[in-house]
Amino acid sequence: MEFSKIISVTGKPGLFQVISQSKNAIIAENLTDNKRLAINATQNVSLLENIAIYTYEEDMPLLDVFKAISEKTGGKKAISHKESGNKLTAFFAEVLPNYDDERVYTSNIKKVIQWYNLLVDAGFDFATVAVDEVSTDEEE
Repeated sequence: MEFSKIISVTGKPGLFQVISQSKNAIIAENLTDNKRLAINATQNVSLLENIAIYTYEEDMPLLDVFKAISEKTGGKKAISHKESGNKLTAFFAEVLPNYDDERVYTSNIKKVIQWYNLLVDAGFDFATVAVDEVSTDEEE
């Protein structure tokens, strides 16, 4: 499973992996139940690799945030995204102490933690993906 092929679809719960593309749609597979879905051009799709979290220095790519959560939890699932806002913000502050709390809302934190837990359930290994990303950056 490649991080660069994982998407979120507005209005659809969960995360999807892009399987193929046609002229009018993207064929994606749900990470939790492996059901395939055709996503047409009118639906909003976000690649997770294009999402970043605001920090006081510079925006941090979502993969780096996931890697930090993975290091904190030892590669296991994080707290539930249904916890209280205070617990979620406290957990996120431990993982990413310099995040911009004025621009990163509790709803954003819930989504990040929910996505992280879905990826862990799907067997995603953040350590190997991060190593691949770093090696490609050094070559440029």
